[in-house]
Amino acid sequence: MTKKERYDFVIDYFQHQAPNAETELVYDSPFQLLVSVILSAQCTDVRVNMTTPAIFKKYPTPQKLAAATIDELFPLIKSISYPNNKTKHLIGMAQMLMKKFHGEVPMTVDELVELPGVGRKTANVITSVIDQQPNMAVDTHVFRVSARIGLTVGAKTPLATEKQLIENIPEALIHKAHHWLILHGRYVCVARSPKCDTCGIKPVCKYYKALEKKK
Repeated sequence: MTKKERYDFVIDYFQHQAPNAETELVYDSPFQLLVSVILSAQCTDVRVNMTTPAIFKKYPTPQKLAAATIDELFPLIKSISYPNNKTKHLIGMAQMLMKKFHGEVPMTVDELVELPGVGRKTANVITSVIDQQPNMAVDTHVFRVSARIGLTVGAKTPLATEKQLIENIPEALIHKAHHWLILHGRYVCVARSPKCDTCGIKPVCKYYKALEKKK
């Protein structure tokens, strides 16, 4: 099977099985999504969605959050992983939004990564979800799933994975493919004991093929 055939199969499968795939984070504005994505680092979306309503109620705008103190914000974040760092990042992010971007969330990766707590993955999420830009955010799910299936070969870093996926997925689908791979990794191609028996991608999956050979 060629690389193109594998990609064509996977894309066709997801287009039929998950045509409306989207983030599971709950938000009402680019600012709220940015807060949620910063909080989601090494934390589940479920936990983030349980935490953010209180944050958004008290700090509905970048201006309000920029004026918060660590002692005020921390209690609302303490159930999230790495709450000390994320408290500082959120306040610093809001302050920079006000100072440099007039309170608006920028929509370029280069500008977003200037914000505290925002790396390339987060910037790719924001621009692809809000603006449907052809940017591929690579988290642990995307990294694992793309390698297992065989969409990426020899990619040792998230950036290498990102580049290979972008090269082979049609530009108009990249923003959606991000969600396909994340959700597949979250619910089917899980880290331990992946659910290969019920996976519709197994006909083209290198990982499944290797398992079958061992049997």
